[in-house]
Amino acid sequence: MPKEADHLEDGGDKESKEESTQGTSQETVRKRVRADTPSRHAEDSPQASPPRFVSVEELMETAKRVTNMALAHEIMINQAFQVKPAEPPEGSLERRVKEIMHKAFWDCLETQLMEEPPSYGHAIKLLAEIKETLLSFLLPGHGRQRSRIEEVLDLPLIQQQAENGALDIGRLSQFIVGMMGSLCAPCRDEDINKLKENTDIVPLLKAIFSVLDLMKVDMANFAVSSIRPHLMQQSVEYERNKFQEFLETQPNALDFTEKWLEDTVKSLREAGVDGSSAASSEPPSLLPLNVHNQAYLRLLRWDHASDPFPETMLMDQVRFQEMQHEADRLVLLSALLLIVYTTTGEAISGLPGLMETLKNTINIMLADMHTPSFSAQEALATIGEKLCVELSQCLSQHGYSPFSANRKSILKGQISATIQPDNTVRKLMESRVQTYLLASLEFSQHKTPPPLPGGLSPVSRELKELAVHFSRLVTYNKLVFSPFYQKILQKILTAGESPGTEM
Repeated sequence: MPKEADHLEDGGDKESKEESTQGTSQETVRKRVRADTPSRHAEDSPQASPPRFVSVEELMETAKRVTNMALAHEIMINQAFQVKPAEPPEGSLERRVKEIMHKAFWDCLETQLMEEPPSYGHAIKLLAEIKETLLSFLLPGHGRQRSRIEEVLDLPLIQQQAENGALDIGRLSQFIVGMMGSLCAPCRDEDINKLKENTDIVPLLKAIFSVLDLMKVDMANFAVSSIRPHLMQQSVEYERNKFQEFLETQPNALDFTEKWLEDTVKSLREAGVDGSSAASSEPPSLLPLNVHNQAYLRLLRWDHASDPFPETMLMDQVRFQEMQHEADRLVLLSALLLIVYTTTGEAISGLPGLMETLKNTINIMLADMHTPSFSAQEALATIGEKLCVELSQCLSQHGYSPFSANRKSILKGQISATIQPDNTVRKLMESRVQTYLLASLEFSQHKTPPPLPGGLSPVSRELKELAVHFSRLVTYNKLVFSPFYQKILQKILTAGESPGTEM
């Protein structure tokens, strides 16, 4: 947009563009990174270092470091990360002010060009901004285009032409549109064609700025995709150093991470889990690698409403919540399908397409299972009714005996019973899903997928996708924060055990 309008908005667009470049991840991190964590959950926190006062400048610098780290992390983890144009919400005061200011600017330009003789003050400023933008799109090898832009958009010459009444804004506009066409991404070809059809100067200049804004976003996304391979090589060290800087500002910023690992070790000892696969008469030896994998698995059963999330995982808390929701859905889906096939018997075991039909029916009913308005009891009752209808139709089509009322009643009862926390079938499928995800962490180093536990074949594709996502996120987190985890585990594990170095 024109700089004059931007100035009238007192820098509002500049701030919006800056926020959009950093994406939604940063906004989330700002809300979730808790500089005052010990005071908010003092009862859950281990003993921390004494608090110290920090200046506003220190806090601002710390926030900047965390924001930059979050942006680099988002680019690395989210392969679909893209910069998006910032637009104020529809109906907001900011949007209304922006529209008024921009309309005033373009109306003023139109008035100047209609004067006798025309006044080109605003128009020349627009051409200068357009020239600057076009030059910013050029790469080092674009010497020819650079020379052409400098030659045609020669501002001193344009000023002289304006003073002598010889300035041809239309010709310059068509040159600009042609140069934009040679520099834009293929997805902007349609926009460029529309510009070529526009002959009215003011609407054309306005449309040129709109397309230039889109081209800036395209260039930013191209830059992100270009730096990602290089960022991959340095991101681990970068994030680790940035977190160390944050830790120096907030010495107790690992309290919840330490509690997360302590609780994992405690639960493993209480369960009598041996860190190795071999049986041993010696006391359990909790290897750090095994402890850590179990700790990550606990994040998929986390109570996000009441338990503080580990600081080293904060930037991915939303992702872990999403994976937790997906795991819960797959557990319930596989449990319901197992109940259907064990209750109905062999008559439906080999019927083509039935599994997908039942699966789709259940998925539709479970689509909102993690929303506040979702009623599990009502959803399961509806699922029971719909599955009975599907099974009755299927058995009838293939010449089997009808689905009796007694079998329908039993099936509906077993489906409704899965709402209970101690339901045997649901607990069994949850245990198998957790076992598979834990195995995916152990097998990730060998690039070999673990075997699929029984009963999970209907959700094998979704479960494998979840396991890949989970393993990648965990592996990257280990690479970044392993030095911090090693120090914590060395304090937690008994002095007689060797904590090792592998994470």
